[in-house]
Amino acid sequence: MSANHRYSIRSALKVPALCATVCLVLAGCSSLNSASVNPVNWITPYRVDVIQGNFISREQVDFLKAGMTRAQVKDVLGTPLLSSLFHADRWDYVFTLKRQGVEPQSFKYTVFFKGDLLERFEGDTMPSEAEFIAKLNSSRKLGKVPVLEATDEQLKDAEKASAAKAASATANAAASAPAAAAPASYPPLESPKR
Repeated sequence: MSANHRYSIRSALKVPALCATVCLVLAGCSSLNSASVNPVNWITPYRVDVIQGNFISREQVDFLKAGMTRAQVKDVLGTPLLSSLFHADRWDYVFTLKRQGVEPQSFKYTVFFKGDLLERFEGDTMPSEAEFIAKLNSSRKLGKVPVLEATDEQLKDAEKASAAKAASATANAAASAPAAAAPASYPPLESPKR
């Protein structure tokens, strides 16, 4: 008999023993009720952040005054999410934010008009812009945010630089030779046919 066709008792016993071990392990995994033990529950799919509506901050609400026109209210709060033909004197602003691993946030605000003028407004207590941004804090840390305000010295330096640039551009324009006068008539594009 050739070497390819020889079977030993050891190799014949390994296959059924391996199959029995795998079956026992799989049966044991299916009988466990704990979600933390099941490796399938360790993997969570990526879910896209869902942002709907217009966010209205406390600062925007503070600008509202009774007697404002619809255009002024739209300038302050933006276009309403809901404006109904059946309730023409009411605009609803709704904002929802759904993010993975965070409780969904929802804010509602309603403004009421009498004719073209703002009569009253009501809704949820709106967070300030700083409070809302703090709620958006993600697990990703980007480091220290630089100060986004120029000092008086930086403003003076920038003003000097722009004045110097304007002066040099004016000097260059004056120093360049005047351009040749454009001809009063132009030659024909094609030669006349003979």
